Amino acid sequence: MNFKKSEKLYKKGLINLVGSVNSPVRAFASVGGNPLFIKKAKGSTITDVDGNKYVDFVLSYGPMILGHRHKKVQKAITKALKNGYSFGASTEAEIKLAKIVCDAFPGMDKVRFVNSGTEAVLSGIRLARAFTGKDKIIKFSGCYHGHQDALLVAAGSGLATLSLPGSKGVPEGAVKNTLIANYNDLESVKAHFDAHDDIAGVILEPVAGNMGVVTPQNNFLKELKEFLVSKGALLIVDEVMTGFRSKFGGAQELFEVEADITCLGKVIGGGFPVGAYGARNEIMEMVAPLGGMYQAGTLSGNPIAMAAGIATLSELKKQNPYDKFNEVAAILEVILLEKAKKYGVDLVVNRFGSMINPFFTNKEITNFADAQTSDTKKFSVFFWEMIKNGVFIPPSQFEAWFLSSALTDKDIEKTTKAIDLAMEKVSQIS
Repeated sequence: MNFKKSEKLYKKGLINLVGSVNSPVRAFASVGGNPLFIKKAKGSTITDVDGNKYVDFVLSYGPMILGHRHKKVQKAITKALKNGYSFGASTEAEIKLAKIVCDAFPGMDKVRFVNSGTEAVLSGIRLARAFTGKDKIIKFSGCYHGHQDALLVAAGSGLATLSLPGSKGVPEGAVKNTLIANYNDLESVKAHFDAHDDIAGVILEPVAGNMGVVTPQNNFLKELKEFLVSKGALLIVDEVMTGFRSKFGGAQELFEVEADITCLGKVIGGGFPVGAYGARNEIMEMVAPLGGMYQAGTLSGNPIAMAAGIATLSELKKQNPYDKFNEVAAILEVILLEKAKKYGVDLVVNRFGSMINPFFTNKEITNFADAQTSDTKKFSVFFWEMIKNGVFIPPSQFEAWFLSSALTDKDIEKTTKAIDLAMEKVSQIS
């Protein structure tokens, strides 16, 4: 397997693109080597410019839950394109997708579409502050909520990969109202409420996918919500990654907790740039034009993105692949652990629904500090061996693998062989 064309494009891209990429994790900084450049994808397979084919567990970081270029999604996009690309005005498709989304989330009466998960979270936090009249927000170390200034502290994912504590260009004043707590540690949240009387709410990923699939422990989410209710503060749940990936709706329902504000993205756009935030009527009526919290976007509710979202969610509901996702994820977990044991490699595997991640450590992973015990050098070796053997996984220890309903038995067989070869290579590291 060679990567000559990818290498050539990488060098060419350095001239006019920052690092030859448009998102840092694509630069392969934590795994070394030059990034891959992709030419096309279909179903469960993605193909790079050199013609190398891979079983795809990145899936554009989540939205391609049906696999690439699903025929019904493709048909809906083609039909929508014939009517135009963008109008700067309302369309019926926005109403249709809004109903599908609201019906899937208990407690969500209204939704506002935006263009990305970052924009959804930014707007959701502004809404929480508008509704409560308070300024401070609590976030959890290792949870990533997009690159907005106020939350670009103690984030996971790309920042963890690059070992950056925050970001240059973020002024001190932008984060003065951001408080950091420890995921799965309710006492760390309570301590902030003891010290401050102007906390609008708490934001978190219900399953932390930007530190590598970390699930809530010991009724953490339920107890957190009960505590916030007692304090008159809001629970903002970032389901940009988890939405529609463990059930048709959100992870919060599985954990029997209802968000005050839910932020969405990824799957609801079917691969197009879409985000959304929603809540019950009394909260959403704060948003312009009904209320005084301003938020707008010329491309929000883009007709092509709405068509892709409607087709994706409609097909997803019809397929109902969630039992199969759990089955496949369980199979992958067993394979990863068995191959690690075979070669004497320390490994812990976390999974939730159609998300899974192996950590090269012997420590249980329940928060960001635990995740950081993973041996990233071993992960780098593992990553490249998987690539060389035809399996595309995220180029970061702190990113989740995603499953699609397009995965086949042959894909699992290929992945099993790749894992075996990769673990053998990892075992040779001193």
